[in-house]
Amino acid sequence: MRFPNRCFALALTMLAALLLGATTAARASVTLVVSPETLSVAPGATFSLPLQVPVTGSAFNGYDAIVEYDPSKLTFLPTSPITQQEGTSMRAACSNTFFVFSAAGDSLSISHVLLCNGATLSGPSQLCVLRFRASNAPGATWVRLRSVQFYSEGLYVNPAITSDALVKWGVVLDVPPTEAPLDVRLGVRNNPSRSDQWIDARSPVSGPQDLKVFDPAGRAVRHLDSGYRSAGTRSVSWDGRDDAGRKVSPGIYRIRFEAAGRTASAALVRLP
Repeated sequence: MRFPNRCFALALTMLAALLLGATTAARASVTLVVSPETLSVAPGATFSLPLQVPVTGSAFNGYDAIVEYDPSKLTFLPTSPITQQEGTSMRAACSNTFFVFSAAGDSLSISHVLLCNGATLSGPSQLCVLRFRASNAPGATWVRLRSVQFYSEGLYVNPAITSDALVKWGVVLDVPPTEAPLDVRLGVRNNPSRSDQWIDARSPVSGPQDLKVFDPAGRAVRHLDSGYRSAGTRSVSWDGRDDAGRKVSPGIYRIRFEAAGRTASAALVRLP
């Protein structure tokens, strides 16, 4: 399914604001989770996973998200009408919303905006509800937030901190609780730019870390860093090239940092 021209125009408006030098003041982060963190269902059962902002953070009036899942284990169940997938908080905040939802392959793309003048949310909030059916064979799988971007009046709200959900059916898995606090942080310097951009990634604990760049379609184009890293903040540069060494096209890209069982993301803008 192709996005309507209105969605494309919204993206161009946001890019134009950045190119004109519009900047977002320092703000608290926004946390988005697939809830609950662990869910047990019966084989073949139908279940719902809400996308929620569990704690108060920065105010926002829209967001884009890409949710990934394993279609060999889970079947996505669209609703009719599609507005039944809107979260209660979005509907309560504004009776007029822009809601574009599409499913393709192993991912779901969501664009959701409050169109009422001055309407915002800051959490706790329910934004969207996803329905799935588990396979009949026992198994387990993750439903992950591949990328997330929040907006407030056309400007980016960063960073976005995310948490995924583990779904299991017909099996028993011991999932240790996440002891690390929601303190994974990500910042970008020299943004927007046509030269090198520096990414500051912070994790509160040592462990496996992963840093990737995704294009506007949600595809990973550059694997910047991966491996076991010490706790603290480290800086990594991106020269605007993909893994094959080719310069990427101008546009809005996403940087995703995974560490301590958490994910943080931010926007990168490459100029012509």
